[in-house]
Amino acid sequence: MTRFWYIAFFTVILYLPAQAQDITTEANRFIKLLNNGQRSKTLLPFDTSERYNFHFVPLNDRKGISMNELNTAQQQQVFTLLRTSLNNTAVEKITAVMQLEILLKELEQRSRDDHFRDAGKYFLTIFGTPSDSGIWGWRFEGHHISFNFSAHKNLLLSGTPSFLGSNPAIVQSGPQKNKEILKEETTAGFELLHSLSETELKKAIISTTAPSEIITGAARKAMIEQAVGVPYMELGTKAQLLFLRLLEVYLDRYKKELSDKMLQDIKNAGMENLRFAWAGHQQRGIGKPCYYRIHGPTIIIEYDNTQNNGNHIHTVIRDLKNDFGEDALLEHYKNGHHKNEKR
Repeated sequence: MTRFWYIAFFTVILYLPAQAQDITTEANRFIKLLNNGQRSKTLLPFDTSERYNFHFVPLNDRKGISMNELNTAQQQQVFTLLRTSLNNTAVEKITAVMQLEILLKELEQRSRDDHFRDAGKYFLTIFGTPSDSGIWGWRFEGHHISFNFSAHKNLLLSGTPSFLGSNPAIVQSGPQKNKEILKEETTAGFELLHSLSETELKKAIISTTAPSEIITGAARKAMIEQAVGVPYMELGTKAQLLFLRLLEVYLDRYKKELSDKMLQDIKNAGMENLRFAWAGHQQRGIGKPCYYRIHGPTIIIEYDNTQNNGNHIHTVIRDLKNDFGEDALLEHYKNGHHKNEKR
């Protein structure tokens, strides 16, 4: 497939009408569009260990079916399924990140038959059987994209781990010059940082050097041992509002029902337990690597812009209560309740 096919396809995808969709219905519509060979690659058991195989780097051996193996109708249905769980802005960011693979291939002067950078190497995997009465999940993943969804009946209970990255963070030349896919995440972080008083700033800054990668990495269990940074409750009114705005930038990637649930879990665990931490440069710009995170009992959000001379962003959301839907879904599944559910 040529570069121009990808551009035309993504243009169509971005302007498909957004409608109220049923997650189970749309997943089954996708499955019905597949032939037997495609289904065998796409469908895996819910309780497979592959469901925890979270990665955001380029890989050649991902499970699932790639966009390259789907026709136009099937590809469009992938994005329809994404819209059942994510808001339109998040889906637009996903398509933009995928298109960056075309740019990276050109910048790295890779040959046409070299597929290390490939806008079609993004994979959909469905775990279990999508139904209104059972347990199932799905994943969309490739370089700089990973969204892991878990559902019980027709209710989406988890959308993490979720990862979005951008390389370059700001395109430096060509037709897409100055394009900045994760601008909202960058701007909101700096606005909060620059609103802090001298006292607040001293608590927020945890290092003058930014870590070279998000600290949670691709670990099965997200963990940061020590909660550091400035507590939410110690911030002034303006800073608290900007803190909440930054939190919303990430939670609002999801449909309202799921983002509201995640926010309620954060509030139930105590807003006083939320902290904001910053490392690295305090002024924005290429050549000024920086890192920030929001950390609380139920959530870790990380932003890291250190690679490629501070022009390569990684962002991640980890729900410490429901990563991979574990709390609610696995307990239900292991207890065998699903065997008595209507199919």
